[in-house]
Amino acid sequence: MAHEELRRLARAHHVAAGYKDWLGRETPVPAETLVAVLAALGVDASTPSAVRAELARLPERRRRRMLPCVVTCRGVPGADRIQVPPQTELSVELADGTTLTPIPAPPTPEGDITYTLPADTPLGWHRVRARRGSQEQEAALLFAPERLRAPDPAWGFTAQLYSVRSRASWGIGDLHDLARLAAWSGKELGAGFVLVNPLHATEPTPPIAPSPYSPMSRRYASPLYLRVEDVPECAALSADERERVAALAAPLRRDNGLIDRDAVWTAKRQALETLYLVPRTPRRQHEYDRFRHREGEALTVFATWCALAEEYGNDWRRWPPHLQDAASPAVARAAERLASRVDFHAWLQWQLDQQLAAAQRTARAAGMPIGIMHDVAVGVPHASADAWAYRPLFVEEMSVGAPPDEFNQRGQDWGQPPWHPERLAHAEYAPYREMLATALRHGGGLRIDHAMQVSRLWWIPEGASPADGTYVGYDHEALLSCLIWEAARTDAVVVGEDLGTVEPRLRADLAMRGVLGTSLLWFERDRHGRPQTPENWRELSLATVGTHDMPPIIGFLHGDHVALRDRLGLLARPAADEAADHWRQLADWLALLRAEGLLAASPDAVLRRLADGAHDHDEAVASALHALLARTPARLVGVSLADAVGERRTQNQPGTTDGYPNWRLPLADADGRPVVLDDLPADPRPVAAVEPVRAAMRTRARPPRRSR
Repeated sequence: MAHEELRRLARAHHVAAGYKDWLGRETPVPAETLVAVLAALGVDASTPSAVRAELARLPERRRRRMLPCVVTCRGVPGADRIQVPPQTELSVELADGTTLTPIPAPPTPEGDITYTLPADTPLGWHRVRARRGSQEQEAALLFAPERLRAPDPAWGFTAQLYSVRSRASWGIGDLHDLARLAAWSGKELGAGFVLVNPLHATEPTPPIAPSPYSPMSRRYASPLYLRVEDVPECAALSADERERVAALAAPLRRDNGLIDRDAVWTAKRQALETLYLVPRTPRRQHEYDRFRHREGEALTVFATWCALAEEYGNDWRRWPPHLQDAASPAVARAAERLASRVDFHAWLQWQLDQQLAAAQRTARAAGMPIGIMHDVAVGVPHASADAWAYRPLFVEEMSVGAPPDEFNQRGQDWGQPPWHPERLAHAEYAPYREMLATALRHGGGLRIDHAMQVSRLWWIPEGASPADGTYVGYDHEALLSCLIWEAARTDAVVVGEDLGTVEPRLRADLAMRGVLGTSLLWFERDRHGRPQTPENWRELSLATVGTHDMPPIIGFLHGDHVALRDRLGLLARPAADEAADHWRQLADWLALLRAEGLLAASPDAVLRRLADGAHDHDEAVASALHALLARTPARLVGVSLADAVGERRTQNQPGTTDGYPNWRLPLADADGRPVVLDDLPADPRPVAAVEPVRAAMRTRARPPRRSR
């Protein structure tokens, strides 16, 4: 009985007491996990009596609350209604200050009243007020579009920007390189977009973590991606100063080894500090002042964290205690003392804003209907700027991750604190909304890493294994509506990475709102476990062969991921069993390619050659896989730039930190020879790799646009 009460209390607070794993098996959550997660939410479940007391308080808590923190409505019948308790009056104040009176409907059998918003209610953020007797409550009201416009069919490269180096970049791919990649692929190949890794802010001083999915801030960008020579003040440098800047870049341009972010930032920071001191013209100063005004206090707080990190280290948890509260008077005094460094870091964000804008302008000028598609990470580390700036909104004693699945059989712990669902709602989702708005300011599309973040996250108690976590639910209607509203404002495309263990209703909810899913070829199987034939793939999706967490096509064909995970101790079963399963599944895919008329050689013959380590069928199979993507109804098709040049190495092996050079591999071919951006236009390999997709997109009929 006590355990059932604990489970009931957990469900009341949107904490899963059990879940279906990646094989569809019902999996109970340990009681210890439920107690720890509830405690983190502010609910005492430490004893059976405490659980009963919390359960007894639930009805009264529900009675007191007339409105949620954020009320969301959509401009469609049945979705533009607000339900409140009996005897509650409602009024709405629009963003322009005018007041409207919602229309009440007859009470429900329980006595609740449903109000309908007038048909001409403008989209956007408003305020709603509820009154019942002497009690009054106010909440934000988001009137969001029903759905986003579905994009016309298009293909584009997916790339890890840091790896796409040119001869002029400083040892790492930058925003100038991004603009060049977009210009070439758009003008010459007809690409509709370029999808890049998250460009979120990194540490302001070495050591700099390599993972773009573990940023210091999701709102601001990393100055590592700045092209120093594109800063306008560079033209005003003296000859000696230009020579010193060139000397900083020279060794980085000669280096063909792993990407060294510490060396890159050490050199770039020196150059950028020189440019920061160059007097600005009145026009430039006015532009900077406007940028600072637009970004407001959030930028000042972030820049203050950067300045303090330079002095005390990148982990704010190790700073003096009086500086660990971003809102404290001590931090305000420190910001005054470090005013020049605070302004320098704000200035860096201005430069990034300008170069990001230039990249998107270049992409659109090249004919891309979408242009740059940015990626949003699922969270930030415990030591990050965001965790410091929004500390009350995070749950510090928990980490976000993922339960065990096919490719990560021990589960994953990403070392990132989750948002507290109730506190984030009380903040009216402001940090989340601001992050989305910033990402969409200079891009035509947005990829949401781990799309389940709009609905639930896998919480892992401190010290527990990833397998001993559980799901905690969020107000997915509110989070999804925030996303839809921000994307609709710029007519952007949104892609949700909905791979892994996904709630059944989430994919349907995303599709209903016009958010595309992710169709990953190696994961596309029917209910019998066989490869999915192309005509049965989802239309509203971005279709790709693989992801950055898997080896490129050539590496996958040769089973590199099995050998790598075995060497790193990441397998949950013998390597021989894992390899046998890989070859069985690959044989099924080769058979489908042959049945579709896309592979000339016998699947058995190809499989034997691959198992022997031969490479004579690599290009033919890779081309056939891309041709298979082109036959699907997917609106967007992504071709990995790594696949296009024959790269074999995996960019990231989940579950590792120092055992593998994650996120540090420059673009290279199958033999490990560096591939630079300058040589791509004359390289026949990327053109040949994308030709099946280009041909399909040229002939595919364009469906009529849907109005929002």
